[in-house]
Parts: sequence; C-alpha cells; structure tokens
Amino acid sequence: MSVIHVDSATGRLRAGALDIACALGRSGVCAPAHKREGDGCTPLGEWPLRGVLLRPGKIDPAAIQLSWRWVREGDGWSDDPADPAYNRPVHLPRPFSAESLLREDDAYDVIVILGHNDAPPVPGQGSAIFLHLSEGRPTAGCIAIDRGDMLKLLPMLAPGDTVEIV
Repeated sequence: MSVIHVDSATGRLRAGALDIACALGRSGVCAPAHKREGDGCTPLGEWPLRGVLLRPGKIDPAAIQLSWRWVREGDGWSDDPADPAYNRPVHLPRPFSAESLLREDDAYDVIVILGHNDAPPVPGQGSAIFLHLSEGRPTAGCIAIDRGDMLKLLPMLAPGDTVEIV
C-alpha cells in the first residue's frame, strides 16, 4: 500500500521516485467539511483510489493494477445533490444533472476515481473528485496531470493505495 502525495502549495504530485507537476481546483484547496458542490475547491485529506475509467482507444490498460473499465456512450457521474445517485456513476440522459464522462477534450481519457464523499455520499459536499489528464488550467476540484506523467503513474498504482492532498 502506497500513499501518493499531493502538495497543494507547490502543485507537485509525488509517488515513489516520480515527482511531477499537477493542477488543482480553480478555487484552491479546502477542508473536506467545507467542500461544496461546484465550488471549484480540491478537498484536502487522504482519499482511497477506487478504480480507473478509460476512454477506448486512448490508453493501453495492460499495466494497470487497479480495477478498470472502458467508458461507454451514456456514462456519466451524478453531480446533482437532489439525485438519489449523487456522486455515483450514472447512465445518461437522466432527469438530474450529471457530468458526461465522454468529454470533447482529452481530460477524461483516463479517470482515476478518488474515494471522496462516497462512503456514503453526502448530498452537496462534492462529487466527481478525480485524478485525470491536464487541460493546462486549474480544475473544477480534481487533480490533473500531463498525459506522459499519467502513463508513468498508472502502472505504479495498486489496490489499497491512497492520494493524500495537503
């Protein structure tokens, strides 16, 4: 079991010998108790890695040790506090707000799901906190890294690993 360290002050992610730049939320970081849906804040704390979602044809999963699956048409993630499936994967379309996991950009070619606010989810306290590919700007509350760095990091991740954001 390993801990991947994210230093919010320096914008660095460290895993073993890997030391790489990362982007965090557009509003910086916040204590988990203060995290709110849509606030653009990355929650501080230690979060388990739940699994990986991959866009077909973009990444070779051969070296991935975490559980993973391909993202399919209609895959989404509920971000609506009124939705009984809040902060859970859902199928689109649905009568509640949800983010599509098949984005126009490449940010979600790889999604490492972090176990923030999921055991059980508390409506309104933040959803879809992922480690994903960088778009060259701050995120909506996730951690983002460059594609090349993700390809180095993914094979290092194993069941039981966590991400610690300080």
